Amino acid sequence: MARVETGDDLAAGLLQPGWKVSYDGYGLMTCTASYKSDRFGSFSFIVRGSSFPALGFTNLKAHKASISFDALNIATATVDYVGIETTYNSGLRTDPQVSGSQGLTSENITTHPNFFETATGFTGSPIAGVGTGTLATPAYPLVAGTNPAEYTGNNGATFELATGRKFLGFKKAEFKDFYGKTNYLAPQTSFSGHFYTTQSATVQGMIARVGKTSGDGSFLTIDLLPSYMGTSFTNSGKNQLLLAQVNTEDYGSLYKVQYEIRYNREGYVASVYAPA
Repeated sequence: MARVETGDDLAAGLLQPGWKVSYDGYGLMTCTASYKSDRFGSFSFIVRGSSFPALGFTNLKAHKASISFDALNIATATVDYVGIETTYNSGLRTDPQVSGSQGLTSENITTHPNFFETATGFTGSPIAGVGTGTLATPAYPLVAGTNPAEYTGNNGATFELATGRKFLGFKKAEFKDFYGKTNYLAPQTSFSGHFYTTQSATVQGMIARVGKTSGDGSFLTIDLLPSYMGTSFTNSGKNQLLLAQVNTEDYGSLYKVQYEIRYNREGYVASVYAPA
């Protein structure tokens, strides 16, 4: 029996009812839609980056698609779309979605904030102290009977000169809490997040700022940390945030930018880590 054809010839693909748009709350929109098309018609609507045809949703662009064919030479195409809601950053970028992590990492004991001088939050004497001198000019007493001469601070901390210089370790067994110790567990805070953008220049700019610092959570004029995590990150004039990693991925007409920021309570020295 011959096939009887009436109505739309489906040469260009016909959007089917039931398509659905989802919003993630940060500006990202996703959509899944189905089309009917003749097997030998045009499938331009599935081309990556093609606009969604419905009025008011043309900011959605095709990302990926699948097609099935039935016995009557009718193709059913399912297309996934992505886009940025136009009320978010003029539709150029979603808001960052961020999570934080607080943990401990092993650090050399000499980097402890309470090593030479009493730091905020700690009680008692500093770990090694500065002897009878100052931080700029320590004055440690001689350890009797040492050859070559060694000089000692608090808790058996030993130095090569009366003025300090090289730290030789904790050498007095009577200070059992410190004897032989070289490291301590220091708090380490990191933030990870991601956002989507339509601008390749934003991707390039973020990559270029890896290894640079910020004192307010902003990199490339983008606030990568939400305000509830703080708005000022400086200590004695040093920025405390370092952009440690950036990963990128593209989705149709969008780029996904994933990043990691490390927080240092002492701050990063500007002569080593340039500000962003």
